[in-house]
Amino acid sequence: QVQLVESGGGLVQAGGSLRVSCRASGQIFSSNTMAWFRQAPGKEREFVACAMWTGGITYYKDSVKGRFTISRDDAKNTVYMQMTSLKPEDTAVYYCAAGRADSSNFDYTRSYNYWGQGAQVTVSS
Repeated sequence: QVQLVESGGGLVQAGGSLRVSCRASGQIFSSNTMAWFRQAPGKEREFVACAMWTGGITYYKDSVKGRFTISRDDAKNTVYMQMTSLKPEDTAVYYCAAGRADSSNFDYTRSYNYWGQGAQVTVSS
């Protein structure tokens, strides 16, 4: 049974930092791209960042470049996203995802087969 279990998140003031983590069970971690998406109330789920399953390649949504950093620890089957200089518009539920996404489709939700339960991140102004 494949599971993605998220932790972290919470409430922070604008300009602050948070880290979200996602631990994967099963055999999926080493052979899948790991990604973070987010969904704000009333909005569609959107891509935030991903770490490809090989080559150490990462991609980011333009609005988080330079503020968010995704990293993966294959020995721990865990992917992290460090978020700094947080803004109120970063407020959302953050979802971890795993799948065989590649450079042509990493930002589509349909590229990912497995999803976590979500972690709330709230940034107050």
